[in-house]
Amino acid sequence: MASRALEERRAAFQRYKEDVKRDGKPFYPYAMFHDTVMSLVVVGVIVGLAVVWHYTSILGPPYADKADPGTTSFVPRPDWYFYFLFYLLRIFKWPNTVVLGTVGIPTILLLLLLAIPFIDVRRERRLLRRPVAIAAAVLVAVSMGVLTYKGATAKEALGAELKAAVPGWVKKEKLPPNAVPGANLFATSGCLNCHTYLGTGGSQLGAPDLTSEGSKNKGITFQIQHLKCPSCVNKGSPMPSFADFGDANLRKIAIFLEASKGPK
Repeated sequence: MASRALEERRAAFQRYKEDVKRDGKPFYPYAMFHDTVMSLVVVGVIVGLAVVWHYTSILGPPYADKADPGTTSFVPRPDWYFYFLFYLLRIFKWPNTVVLGTVGIPTILLLLLLAIPFIDVRRERRLLRRPVAIAAAVLVAVSMGVLTYKGATAKEALGAELKAAVPGWVKKEKLPPNAVPGANLFATSGCLNCHTYLGTGGSQLGAPDLTSEGSKNKGITFQIQHLKCPSCVNKGSPMPSFADFGDANLRKIAIFLEASKGPK
């Protein structure tokens, strides 16, 4: 009896396979059902791992050392699959060319990749008879590999480059010796990501040039309070707080800013 039932099931399955081969399988509900189930499985695994990580130590601690917002030595780096783009920023490092390196070149190459099937409509698929396609593929692979390697092994020199500008600031501004430590902190603490000083910096989000900040005679106390809580001093200021730098470092930066009266 069991053998007969098994044979009937096998025969029914064989008919099903023949029907699928002849007529195909409709997307709805079969493929949609399979995709939905697999999506739920993936989400369930992620949620399960998150719960295990949160309530146990099997997958490691919830966090390691807390981030230090006052650090001046940490250099953020991207994940390895963005190293090629990371190194492109070193090639196109001038502000006017950053968009070309980060958006322009990748977008142009992506559009070319999408256009290739419409440009090359030949049916020839043998590699030896497609030298242009093979050469382009090899060139792309080698370029990506080289840029990824260079990005992975690149030494961070941005802070050193900015710090190298400090002697020029001292000379042009005739800064007193007690302002030099603050100048070094200003150069390496990310201030130049938004502000500019003697032509160096980013000038982002409307941040003012600080070359002549000291000529406004705001005072050391004001500068320290502003660094601790910018929005408290200037309502609506988008500048982040630097209170975690510590009073000693903030005072050094304040002395530097007050000593900056403009080029002499």
